[in-house]
Amino acid sequence: MWARLRPNFLVPLTVAAVLAVHGALAIWAVSTKSVTADEVLHLTAGYAYWHLGDYRMHPENGILPQRWAAIPAAIVRPPFPQLEGNPYWRTSEVQVVGHQFFYETGHDHFPLLMAARAMIGIFSLGTGVLVFCWSRRLFGTTGGFVSLGLFAMCPTFLAHGVLATSDMCMTFFFLASCGAWWRHLHRGGAGGWTLSALTFGLACVAKHSAVLLIPMMVVMAFVRAANPEPLVLFGRRFTTRAGKVGAAALSALAHGAVAALVIWSFYGFTYAAFNPSLPPAAHFVRPWEVLDSNIGAIGKFIRWLQTAHALPESFLYGSAYVVETAQVRSAFLNGEYSTTGWVSFFPWTFALKTTLALLAASLLSGLLVAHRWRRAPARVRADLYLVAPLVVLFAVYWAFSLTSHLNIGHRHILPTYPVLFIAAGVLGKWFSTSRPGRAAVIVLLTAQTVEAARIAPHFLAYFNALGGGPANGHRHLVDSSLDWGQDLPGLKKWLERNAGDVPVFISYFGLGEPAYYGIHARRLPFINGFKIIPPYVRLEAGVYALSATCLSHVYSSIRGPWTLAQEKEYQELRKLEPLLEAYSREPQRRLELERDVTPAQWQKATTRHDQLRFARLCHYLRVRAPEAQIGYSIHVYRLSKEEIDAATNGPLSRWSELIERTVKARP
Repeated sequence: MWARLRPNFLVPLTVAAVLAVHGALAIWAVSTKSVTADEVLHLTAGYAYWHLGDYRMHPENGILPQRWAAIPAAIVRPPFPQLEGNPYWRTSEVQVVGHQFFYETGHDHFPLLMAARAMIGIFSLGTGVLVFCWSRRLFGTTGGFVSLGLFAMCPTFLAHGVLATSDMCMTFFFLASCGAWWRHLHRGGAGGWTLSALTFGLACVAKHSAVLLIPMMVVMAFVRAANPEPLVLFGRRFTTRAGKVGAAALSALAHGAVAALVIWSFYGFTYAAFNPSLPPAAHFVRPWEVLDSNIGAIGKFIRWLQTAHALPESFLYGSAYVVETAQVRSAFLNGEYSTTGWVSFFPWTFALKTTLALLAASLLSGLLVAHRWRRAPARVRADLYLVAPLVVLFAVYWAFSLTSHLNIGHRHILPTYPVLFIAAGVLGKWFSTSRPGRAAVIVLLTAQTVEAARIAPHFLAYFNALGGGPANGHRHLVDSSLDWGQDLPGLKKWLERNAGDVPVFISYFGLGEPAYYGIHARRLPFINGFKIIPPYVRLEAGVYALSATCLSHVYSSIRGPWTLAQEKEYQELRKLEPLLEAYSREPQRRLELERDVTPAQWQKATTRHDQLRFARLCHYLRVRAPEAQIGYSIHVYRLSKEEIDAATNGPLSRWSELIERTVKARP
């Protein structure tokens, strides 16, 4: 009996072992990293939902992953920031409240952060199971393991699979919902309908991008209607195309009703986002009225739903916020800047951040399928029908991505990768029937594993050789494609070993707190600075640590080429440097200076001076090789007094000479 049962046990045990390695690698990697920017927001908001019954923090993201990630915090119940008299609570500024929660309430956030990351890791493991099962059904067990191996060792999924954000959760539900809907259209039973409806409902609270499931479901319904096989739904048999489409439409409406129920349940069946028993809040982070003016017809529809209390206020506001903020957003690609994005952004991110092994596997899979179709053209229609939900998911999601203005991260095309993993299962049959096929699959899986090993634990910073590898990633992409604030622990270790007693200067992109990691540095402009306004800092020789996003100036008002107008403004402000420093550091002198110039004007002048000076410095540093790259996301420079003077204090001619000399000296 054991001999007969052993093969049945071997497959799930092997799948579990592969996924265990995937999960262990991902957890180990993030245990060496600081909190990423969005994790602060997700965990703070999720805990507020559980702890306060208030839903206005970070409503633009899915409530499911935020609640899910915050379950350990809800059990432990760490102290939340003081709400009474807190101006940031009043205006729903989750960045600042998150900083207070993580760093100012007396508890150590990191254990709860790691617990939240492990919770999200369950969705990554679930995605791996779906990839294996789907591929196995199409291409057999060997094909399933080829797909699973490529998934498990993919740097992108090792990076995002355990971050406490919504990206992995939504990736799982896109794949699960498309599969469940397609299955429902073929089996038609009550169990299949319930699974599909619940999966769709959960997708709607996973992320607002779940709206893309609607056109996917519509396309799949028409594909199903074109199939001559009768459609059995609700105990009735439909044989005409019109009847099948109508039945699918009725089922979809019922899906919508279930989704509405799921959405209401996640908000405690409460319409109001603001808990009236808490200290009062003025508005969401951006008042409704601000959003109304920028989202047109979609905004009017959402407002109508809000007036009718059709769905919870926080869910509707989050939907409107996503629409409004996605129209204009600062972005960076291959040294260029834009606020409305590029059609080429996601193709570039895909080309640069997909492993060469997966690219090759996708190409080989396509060639094998083309060869099959050339030999037997009659199979084309049947084959496409078998993979229709995957093709629809991939095509609809990419069509939307190409037109999106939200070009801030490779993670936004994460839901399309499982389709590639599953499609690579085609190679499983080649592996089973051909010696060259076995060799090719072994090479591809080995290459995928080697790529993961080479970049570990810096999976988020992975770039393939086409882009010059991770060391050159900052020349192509920044923000969450490379630099999400994750490398403060690595910077601390480098400084301990190499900085000595020289001054340290830092400009950091993220919501982590350098002081928490023992990094006590003079603060240059933080590009997304939230509430900390650094005092005037005099630049001198020392160690300069700059996040890649800060170095590229994506979110600065001073980006792109340095202009003569900026140079003139900077030189005028330089004349005020003694006064700016005195205003920042000498209380008595500050009072004297404020007799003629208001505090707001002094702060504006200080901020503008710092931004221009920092931009001038970064123009030089972008052509200078760093002494070190911490996790590839933080660039460290050891600058001499001569360099600092030429880059920030001298005239334009001296600055230009420094840059030209540095460029010529590069190997």
